Amino acid sequence: MASDAPLRDDDGAAHQNELGLRKIIHVDMDAFFASVEQRDNPELKGKPVAVGGAGGRGVVAAASYEARVFGVRSAMPSVTASRLCPDLIFVRPRFDAYKEASRQIRRVFEHYTPVIEPLSLDEAYLDVTEDRLGIGIATRIAELIRQEIRAKTRLTASAGVSYNKFLAKLASDQNKPDGLCVIRPGEGAAFVAGLPIRRFHGVGPRAEAKMQALGIATGADLAGKDIAFLRQHFGSMADYLFRAARGIDLRPVAAHRIRKSVGGERTFSEDISSGAALRDTLENIIDIVWERIEAAGARGRTVTLKMKFTDFQIMTRSTSLPDYVSGKPEFAKLARALLETELPLRGPIRLMGMTLSALEGAEDDKPPRDTAQLSLL
Repeated sequence: MASDAPLRDDDGAAHQNELGLRKIIHVDMDAFFASVEQRDNPELKGKPVAVGGAGGRGVVAAASYEARVFGVRSAMPSVTASRLCPDLIFVRPRFDAYKEASRQIRRVFEHYTPVIEPLSLDEAYLDVTEDRLGIGIATRIAELIRQEIRAKTRLTASAGVSYNKFLAKLASDQNKPDGLCVIRPGEGAAFVAGLPIRRFHGVGPRAEAKMQALGIATGADLAGKDIAFLRQHFGSMADYLFRAARGIDLRPVAAHRIRKSVGGERTFSEDISSGAALRDTLENIIDIVWERIEAAGARGRTVTLKMKFTDFQIMTRSTSLPDYVSGKPEFAKLARALLETELPLRGPIRLMGMTLSALEGAEDDKPPRDTAQLSLL
């Protein structure tokens, strides 16, 4: 069961390290892009706001909590969002403002620990097993971080505190917005047991449906399946699911992790195969992914198109440039060319995605040759 009690080294640091336990905080800003817009424009305060392009091929990049009440979500086509929430206010993204707020937040983190693993502009893992100020209590550090972020940015953050990354991330989502949740040593398995399976990272709608058909609806149901059963039905994902159902995660916070790609994908409610529908979908995905590329400040040389057919075979097509992609027009041109080379498709697809890789500063910064990979997932 989750607790608000401090996460301490009650048995001593040596014993904690022996068990592989750490003090991890996952900080996740609340509706970050939309909250920045509401902060900077008081007229938007308390109103349903979507960051993104309105109408046509526009896509919601972020939605305020007032908009989420109506079912508006990120990556949703703007026309769908407008239908769900007729009073929705669209605001064009201002990535410079988001990056500046992110830099302020990062400086707050650095005040408490050097061991920081950013996941995006608005979330990060922090290892405070040994914090800079000698506070020693992870819960107190999380409280101070949230207070300092509010004071310096006028934005709210939610935080999860636990002894590993998997649990800390689950906890940060537990009491959103502007909330704090703590999962102490010994509480992880019980906390996970009560969660619906869709809360597990990596379990999408199709995987959830498969699990439901197998009688797996909660973490407790998943923990009741042995590893042989999970490998039979979920292949390479089985080991992760087995550990996650028991609240186990041995990954360290990777303070110097280098991002190797930026991308996004959409799973369709209905399979598509016509050229017109595929082209329209691609334009939608280009908008989504390029906004993420700009938000991350990424520069890359390889563009990859991914398509998953109805038989779950995945096809990828990549093309690489000698220099970095110059901007959205070139990214879009390359993406369209990759799709056109495959039309007409051999059959309908249920998913499409785009990725920019071979990023500036990545260790493996070599353009791969064009690939045509087929694999069963």
